[in-house]
Amino acid sequence: EAAIFTFILNYAAYFAEIFRGGLQSVPQGQYDGAKVLGLSQFQTMRKIVLPQVAKIVMPSVGNEVVNLVKDTSLVYVIGLADLMRAGNIAASRDVTLVPYLMVGVLYLVLTIFATVIMRRVETNLNYYK
Repeated sequence: EAAIFTFILNYAAYFAEIFRGGLQSVPQGQYDGAKVLGLSQFQTMRKIVLPQVAKIVMPSVGNEVVNLVKDTSLVYVIGLADLMRAGNIAASRDVTLVPYLMVGVLYLVLTIFATVIMRRVETNLNYYK
């Protein structure tokens, strides 16, 4: 529970800053145009601002997701069971470095999978270019 709580607090702060920056990057003219069209604040956020924010923040969110996958190996430092711990146990039992290689390959596969998914999401959001 300590590791999960720590990851939640850490990445919540990162995501809050990412989305704050995304909201601040939307030009004031977008809000003014929505007001001229007679849209409510909720409609302005839902139909005009948030789609732009999603497009702006997606690369940063993708980076943080990949970092989260890689940071799970830090759980090993506090002694909880994770992928690195399983590799360490197997390496000590078999007196070989192959389990460490397999752990590295598994982290690589997870990172590539997250990167490909985020790249597809970014491509789908980039429909005006």
